[in-house]
Amino acid sequence: FWEAEEYHQDYYKKNSFRYGLYRKSSGRTAYIRQTWGRKSDVLPDYRAYQSDKQEEQAENREDKPWQNFEKPDKATLKQELTDIQYRVTQNDATEEPFNNAYWDNDKPGIYVDVVSGEPLFSSKNKFKSGTGWPSFTKPLEPDNVVTKSDFSFFIKRTEVRSKYADSHLGHVFEDGPKKPEQTKAEEATGLRYCLNSAALEFISADQLEERGYGEYTELFEKE
Repeated sequence: FWEAEEYHQDYYKKNSFRYGLYRKSSGRTAYIRQTWGRKSDVLPDYRAYQSDKQEEQAENREDKPWQNFEKPDKATLKQELTDIQYRVTQNDATEEPFNNAYWDNDKPGIYVDVVSGEPLFSSKNKFKSGTGWPSFTKPLEPDNVVTKSDFSFFIKRTEVRSKYADSHLGHVFEDGPKKPEQTKAEEATGLRYCLNSAALEFISADQLEERGYGEYTELFEKE
């Protein structure tokens, strides 16, 4: 026997969505239920999914899990996301201001897509915009953030979506801080990425290594 690679350790925690769907499709869930009853069938909180073939390809290429993300069907998403998470990410809804998880969160860490887990924004560039939604001056990973024109409500806005999960995140505006003294963020870009907390999951700095985002730990080493 050989010890599995590091990214396989505690795999059900790091890639619980993928593990859970594999467990179902492989027949393991049905066997457990038949043998020990439904009470023993405790599935994890799923976060990502890909087929066995994609899994093998990802391991060989050392890709990040979200780069091989295959979006689950609507029925699965409705089951695994909360109502507001589903409405925001899949139906482009907007949550209530000042009544969401991260609008006033000032802890160090990163924000990832709630569906795919792809890293999107960092607390390093989060600032208090007074709008009641989490706001950022720039993305942590620009390649994971997609913008497109939005003409809803009879006005032109710029929508922000995630690349791999295609989740609706919010909008970006040009009324952000333009001077360093106007924000505690690392950089004043003049932009305001106004996002929905329901589209995000916050990974605190002290959990980055455990959750598979160890490459970002150095961002917070002095905090």
